[in-house]
Amino acid sequence: MSAAAFVIVANAYGQERLNLEECRRMAVSNNSALDQARISAGMAHYDRAIARANFFPNISASGTYMYNTLDVSLIDSDKSAMLQNAGSIIQESISGKMEALTQAIMTNPSLAMEYMQSPMWQTVLGMLSQTDISQAINGIGSSIDDLLHPDLHNITVAGVALQQPVFVGGKIIASNRIAALAEELAESKYDAEYARTIVNIDQAYWQIVSIAAKKELATNYSDLLKTLERDVRISFEEGVATQSDVLTIKVKANEAEMMLTKATNGLKLAKMLLCKQIGLPLDTDVLLADEGCDEFGTPQARAALSMEEITAKRPELRSLDLASRIYSEKVKVARADMMPQIALAGNYFLTNPNVTNGFQKDFHGFFSAGVSVRIPIFHGLEALKKTQKAKLEADLYKSKYDDSINMVNLEVSQLHAQRDEALERLQMAKSNLDSAEENLRAATLGFEEGVVESSVALSAQSAWLQAHTECIDAGIELLMTDTNLNRAEGQYTSDK
Repeated sequence: MSAAAFVIVANAYGQERLNLEECRRMAVSNNSALDQARISAGMAHYDRAIARANFFPNISASGTYMYNTLDVSLIDSDKSAMLQNAGSIIQESISGKMEALTQAIMTNPSLAMEYMQSPMWQTVLGMLSQTDISQAINGIGSSIDDLLHPDLHNITVAGVALQQPVFVGGKIIASNRIAALAEELAESKYDAEYARTIVNIDQAYWQIVSIAAKKELATNYSDLLKTLERDVRISFEEGVATQSDVLTIKVKANEAEMMLTKATNGLKLAKMLLCKQIGLPLDTDVLLADEGCDEFGTPQARAALSMEEITAKRPELRSLDLASRIYSEKVKVARADMMPQIALAGNYFLTNPNVTNGFQKDFHGFFSAGVSVRIPIFHGLEALKKTQKAKLEADLYKSKYDDSINMVNLEVSQLHAQRDEALERLQMAKSNLDSAEENLRAATLGFEEGVVESSVALSAQSAWLQAHTECIDAGIELLMTDTNLNRAEGQYTSDK
């Protein structure tokens, strides 16, 4: 039953009886420490998934756009000017050569006579002197100059990279084992907190039952004293009893009233504590299923578990064992830093301008692949010291684990002995109660018949009260010892 459902029922009917199992379920659902342990277990689960991702390749995509204000030139300005005016420079040289040739011909009579008599030479020299190649060559030079001044104002680069570890000294495998063990450790811590919650709620539950029984006992005792006080007062008025007898019983009656008041207040506070633990308003009127019982159920005897079974069930021992195994794996992680690391790498790049085609304004892609090897040589023996430290940590938790096994073995043995003693004490208390009730019956009957003094009846009532109290305490002690024994043997595990 949830806390909200209980409040609805309580408001409708005024009171609701809760048994121990219902209180346990409500306490588990309302315990913040358990919620935190559950969240930690969930985080450990995701840590394991994160560690597993290291087995897979790392693929990433990136893109960059950049605008540059500067012009990029592969040649200096003088050579750029020469390229742009190459035609004019060549044409000027050709024209100079033609003028020199014409002058040489004209200054030589024989050559001049031959030139004048040869239409072919006149045609050739005339065409050469009239030919102008400056614009064509200037155009070619300007085109070449443009190629040597690529437009890099707008640059776009995109790429996809792949990295796949091949060998990293066993670090990935060890890290995954650590993550798996850490997840088990978080679950084990949840089970330990669950067991503590069960023990705490059992203690609160049986404390209420004990106080309620003692309250009922105080009420009955107070009624017995009131009856005895009335009878003694009548005897005093008849001259059979003394004033001292009356005062003695009155003092006991007042003590009984105080005992009842303390029990009433103690029961109220104990129920407030239970309401807090199970998530109900503190002023909720709860009634436990075992309240008002004359006798409490005796836990059934069971065979003792072996230490191997207890070790497998006890969450604290599992936690220490898992911690020891985690640090053993951390030794491998530390040792991996001293070993070579090998990884495969592949990349695909897309660029604009096209760097493979004269920085043309178009996109072009290309692949690259390789293997990287990293071999550590020396770094102040850091990796070695880390490995040695991890070994010592593993040894430390192994020692704690072995010591805890011995302590748990001792605890279980002590609780078995306490359980046997509590059972024997309960049987003796029941036997004493039977005797005290018979003694009270005989003393009451003898007092009524006038053959027993009031002090004897008063002593019988006190003995009856003491026997009942011891019987209640012995029964509650047996139940709580059984609860602690279940916790020590690892019997309280969650179903998560």
